Amino acid sequence: MTAHLRERPKIAARPDPGPCPVIEGTRLVLRPHRLSDADAVAQSLGDYQVSRMLARVSAPYHRQDALDWLIQQSSGLNAGWTLAITTGDDVHIGCVGIELRHGQWHLGYWLNRFYWGRGYASEAAYAAMERFFRRMPDTVLHSGVFADNAGSLKLQKKLGFEITGCAQIYALARNSLVSHIETRITAGDLRKP
Repeated sequence: MTAHLRERPKIAARPDPGPCPVIEGTRLVLRPHRLSDADAVAQSLGDYQVSRMLARVSAPYHRQDALDWLIQQSSGLNAGWTLAITTGDDVHIGCVGIELRHGQWHLGYWLNRFYWGRGYASEAAYAAMERFFRRMPDTVLHSGVFADNAGSLKLQKKLGFEITGCAQIYALARNSLVSHIETRITAGDLRKP
């Protein structure tokens, strides 16, 4: 007697960039976050000048908010990377993340306000994207900035992002809808700052 075995349909694997890397640059080290980063994250995101430019950060922002976020990031349930931006002596100064949301890869970043204007955000974003595109060269990365964030838009243009449109996004810290300039980039468009 011969049994006919039905082959189960194969489910396509979701493309994934792999585990969160450590990326060493000239001035910065990007590394996976640790729970011990909670105080630095809370200090940075507790600054309304930083949190107001981010869609998913509430104000006020406390240490427990940072711990909750860090636990979620280290759970392994989120596709993508959340990298701590640190100075050479391991001082946490910000974050750059690449995550899968609604079937598209998105880049996000923030920096402690006292480190603005030194080129750290563009250096960190470039390093993360360059490594990501080495692992996933055919991917389109989406991002964007609030319309009143000229510095971040300048950073994205310098890296090679193109503007694709504008939308209204709810910003938790502002408790309102805010105009958001939508952007995208491919591996071939990425430029070193």
